[in-house]
Amino acid sequence: MLSDHLKAFALPSTEELPCSDDTPVDNEDQNYLPNVLLFLLKSIWKEREDWFFGVDMAVYHTTGIDTNIPVVPDGFLSLGVERKKGGKSRRSYATWEENGVAPIYTRWSNACKF
Repeated sequence: MLSDHLKAFALPSTEELPCSDDTPVDNEDQNYLPNVLLFLLKSIWKEREDWFFGVDMAVYHTTGIDTNIPVVPDGFLSLGVERKKGGKSRRSYATWEENGVAPIYTRWSNACKF
């Protein structure tokens, strides 16, 4: 199992890691668009509990130089993971706590030209 293998490396839990990079969004539209997407996903997939949509949240992975340095996309979607982790909201997203499921993420800054 992936999580047992990674425990040998003593990776930190999401409770121990920062939840964001404290960088403010570039403009108001960058807050608006992901919230609209979240509303739509909650409406369309209201019966599903196997997805998670995060906004301006730290994503930790094991493919970079340092597992303590996150990627913080404007928004991301992960499929095949619990909607609420252990019944609680996530502070951040660590691929090693999600059985290696990497999120699909994007940056809206160029898409928000209204």
